[in-house]
Amino acid sequence: MPSRKRITDYQIRLYMQAKNEKWTRVAAAARAGFSERSARRIEKNGFQPAKTKHDWRTRPDPFESVWANEVAPLLEAHPNLKPKTLLEELQRRYEGKYPDKLLRTLQRRARLWKATSGPSKEVIFRQKHPPGWQGISDFTDMNELGVSVRGELLEHKLYHYRLSFSGWKYAQVVLGGESFTALSEGLQNAFWSSGGIPRTHRTDSLSAAYKNCADKEKEDFTRSYQELCQHYGIEPTRNNKGVSHENGSIESPHRHLKEYIDQALLLRGFRNFDSIEEYKSFIRELVARQNNRIIKEFTEERASLKPLPERKTIDYAEERVRVTSSSTITVKSVTYSVPSRLIGMQMKVLVYDDRLECYVGGDFTVTLKRLRKHKKRIHCIDYRHVVESLAQKPQAFRNYIYQDDLFPTFAFRQTWELLDKLLDDREACREFVKILREAARPEREKKVSDYLEECLAKAEVPTSIAVRGLFPRPENSVPTLKEATRELADYDVLLSSLKRRAV
Repeated sequence: MPSRKRITDYQIRLYMQAKNEKWTRVAAAARAGFSERSARRIEKNGFQPAKTKHDWRTRPDPFESVWANEVAPLLEAHPNLKPKTLLEELQRRYEGKYPDKLLRTLQRRARLWKATSGPSKEVIFRQKHPPGWQGISDFTDMNELGVSVRGELLEHKLYHYRLSFSGWKYAQVVLGGESFTALSEGLQNAFWSSGGIPRTHRTDSLSAAYKNCADKEKEDFTRSYQELCQHYGIEPTRNNKGVSHENGSIESPHRHLKEYIDQALLLRGFRNFDSIEEYKSFIRELVARQNNRIIKEFTEERASLKPLPERKTIDYAEERVRVTSSSTITVKSVTYSVPSRLIGMQMKVLVYDDRLECYVGGDFTVTLKRLRKHKKRIHCIDYRHVVESLAQKPQAFRNYIYQDDLFPTFAFRQTWELLDKLLDDREACREFVKILREAARPEREKKVSDYLEECLAKAEVPTSIAVRGLFPRPENSVPTLKEATRELADYDVLLSSLKRRAV
């Protein structure tokens, strides 16, 4: 069966070249990729090349009468007008004259106009990135990956730092927004992980780093970001606002990194983690794998990085608060409990992305997990901070505004509901607070919770006496005192010394 594949001009030239080199017809045809019979036909036709495409019109241009006076002026005024919009406008002006089937013709005319008479387009100038010249930072939203911690969806971002020459990267989980603390902590950790500092640091118009003033001539770095850059001796730069491709060295890697993490989660088989630390460790491991692939390029770039300073600079915000009589403080519109011994004291709070570190004077007192305000006020009350005071006033438990936070597990809540149903009001509060107090002691909460679950499963009523029995008290042993005996001569010696002092 003869082949229906068209013989190209290139094949004909190959055949002619082989014939000129004294190849046989069969060998020359084989070299060109067609049969001997086709070779005879080509020779018979005088080696005629394939017909060229025609460049003339086969029918009159339906838009000739309106193009120069109506369509072209519209394109000149608004180059982004689509051909479909132009056709609809012509249909409105000339009803029944320009049917929808002419859209393809109008599209070709509009494309030709843009190629010959349209406005100039922005040119992207590809840049060289010398080793050690540029580090670039940005944040990317990770919520679309559906990661959860203990079954609860984790809303978070990823701080992403990248060296433009080698592609070495650092990534850090950010639980809040694109704040200065998140930028400062992530950037400094990236510097110390890479072992050096590039000449320039580039970002987009992050509010954590820039004031984004309308007057472009004014200095618009935030003071904190400027001090950060001065500490490390790095020149801050940024792309023009709204021009994302100028941040191309990080925008495209954002997508690739998120895809890489998503693929790793698919291989893992589930997206839930037991703790936020487990998820952070998972991210660090994935980033380390990618960095191992460019170790040669990174080694070259690392030699060009500037040395690190002796220490890091601040990567937190600082607030001053006073502990209320309710043993609480309010930071960034979120209420936290603190140990009751701090009531009335002025505290210095260092606000990090994921935690609060509290100091009285220069002395560290407590670390709190940081929460963030959303649409309504939120709070974080640790029952261990208030349970001793509650033990002195157990009736305060019933109507405490933060009562829901005093149930460490669901078993505690069920226990309270059962006690409140079976006992009188005062006794129910006293009994539950006693149970809660036992659970507050170090490393006892889980054992108490397990006991409560066991009682509830057996339809038994938990008691504070049984809870105390879970933790036997050490027996107090009374020390045996040795009887002291003295000789009378000892008193003579004492009296003699007293007489000498009196003289």
